[in-house]
Amino acid sequence: MKPTNHVSPILVFLPLIIFVPPSVLSQNSTSTRCPLDFSIAKPYVSAAASSPPSDLCGFSLQILHLVESQYLLTSNLFVPPSSSASSCWSDLSSLLSPFSISLPSSCNLSVPSISLPCMNHTSRAAFTASLPSHALADLNSSCDRPLSSSSSCTSCTTTINRVKASYLVGPDVSNATDCSDYLFIYAAAAANRFGPGDSSTAYCLFLLQISSSTSSSGGGSALPAGIAAAAAALIAIVAFVAWYLIRRRRRRWRKRWSRTPATSDPLIGSSTTLIKFSFEEIRTATGNFSRENIIGRGGYGNVYKGVLKDGSEVAVKRFKNCSAAGDASFVHELEVIASVRHVNLVGLRGYCTATTSMEGHQRIIVCDLIANGSLHDHLFGYGVKRLSWPVRQKIAVGTARGLAYLHCGARPTIIHRDIKASNILVDERFEAKVADFGLAKFAPEGTSHVSTRVAGTLGYVAPEYALFGQLTEKSDVFSYGVVILELLSGKKAFRTSEDGQNWLVTDWAWSLVREGKTLDVIEEGMEELGPNEVLERYVLVAVLCSHPQLHARPTMDQVVKILDSDLTVPPIPDRPISIIANKEDIEKSMSSSSSGQLFSPPGYNQYIRNMDGTPHQGSEVL
Repeated sequence: MKPTNHVSPILVFLPLIIFVPPSVLSQNSTSTRCPLDFSIAKPYVSAAASSPPSDLCGFSLQILHLVESQYLLTSNLFVPPSSSASSCWSDLSSLLSPFSISLPSSCNLSVPSISLPCMNHTSRAAFTASLPSHALADLNSSCDRPLSSSSSCTSCTTTINRVKASYLVGPDVSNATDCSDYLFIYAAAAANRFGPGDSSTAYCLFLLQISSSTSSSGGGSALPAGIAAAAAALIAIVAFVAWYLIRRRRRRWRKRWSRTPATSDPLIGSSTTLIKFSFEEIRTATGNFSRENIIGRGGYGNVYKGVLKDGSEVAVKRFKNCSAAGDASFVHELEVIASVRHVNLVGLRGYCTATTSMEGHQRIIVCDLIANGSLHDHLFGYGVKRLSWPVRQKIAVGTARGLAYLHCGARPTIIHRDIKASNILVDERFEAKVADFGLAKFAPEGTSHVSTRVAGTLGYVAPEYALFGQLTEKSDVFSYGVVILELLSGKKAFRTSEDGQNWLVTDWAWSLVREGKTLDVIEEGMEELGPNEVLERYVLVAVLCSHPQLHARPTMDQVVKILDSDLTVPPIPDRPISIIANKEDIEKSMSSSSSGQLFSPPGYNQYIRNMDGTPHQGSEVL
């Protein structure tokens, strides 16, 4: 029989295989293939390409977490093996090529970080074994439903944060996927019946949106297995070649447009990856510091909305009355701030120090832009929708977690010194982000307190700090208690009536608690109220935190555990004379400080935008 003359399929693809450069082959020899399937994320990347997100690092990591959730669903593993770390970063960078972001370096992450687990839990079995059965049942009950409505999504994410704060107490160590992300990944893969492939699940848990035209209908016809396999093989090879070409082009692009990292500055150590911006870059990003771009005002200077060269939106804080003599201390603080990464803290991107002939010496920091505004805006702004209880609960817990990390997780310990409603920002999911580290001071290890000049805002400042300059972590605890009372009651921390009488929310709340009317602290008309015992616990925690006596206050770590569990709130000691009695001494102490506090008595104007986007001034924050 005459042999059939046909060409082997291997020979068809041989030119493509030969085309691959040796450098790529040598790279592949040291890194195994990435097991993550990034195809699930392609529609979200395509949808975002026309309008790039302001926080590219955050968007990139959320894409990764979505993919990891699909990986958990199919393999019961949270993170890929360490041998595939390089190839997984390469695959993710290729997927995100429309945004020209270099991973992992652009996001201050190391190559191995993509494979580092939370508390050594790599598998689903190990992870679930570390949690009590009732916590898993609570998580499944809250998240096993369509997450398309705001109430169902908030219920799920609130439960996630509560379980995390109670049981995943390991430190967040700048992994690509840390303990804060594990429960979101688990909820999408295991708790929610629709899985990570559902667009509502992806939006609720990872804040990823997809246009209706690209969402799957679920009713498509299947190709025959043989044709599908052949097509997949061809697509894989073409994609590999395209990936290499894109990678080479992006390398050339980065060389041309690379920015000088802050580590080139002799004032900054090699452990940070802060970007040092030029003054011209900042001027361009803010439209020459246009008044239209002002999003905040204070005694320290103004905060501007800016757009960097890569299209990402940032918050630019410009300090006033600076001199070059203080740059060493300024940069040292930035080093410490940049080393702190937590889901409930605003991230620091870079800084600028420069002296110009027209403006004089400039000192500027560049942070992530949290576009949803501050807690102050949502509580006291004009035309805003009243926050529901699940949202307020989420903000209270998130703020507590952020402060607890500053006090217990950061080294050296960071004391914020100016916690107030306008310094608690909220993202689109109402995740709290503690902001404004410009005046944060760092307590050296082994000391119980730091006596320093007072900086803060009247009504929020702890009495021992305002009167005697004694600064401890519990100074922040006092301010946190005041903020939570504002959050629960909808009332401002401090008011002066027309007849000159002063009023403090802390004294008012304590009087109600003492009379057995604890629930009267809760704002009338609040939607989706929780059980009375939960509401009462939050009020008691806020009153205890804002106690005038330092020793009566809990630590922030204790606050987190109380809010996220059924632990009993410790007894509240009787309060001494009202702080209002010492108001003149406090004002005198604070106004005599030369530390650049964030207010000028009796207050400063918070710059708020109305619902229609127009500026509104005149809301006095005291």
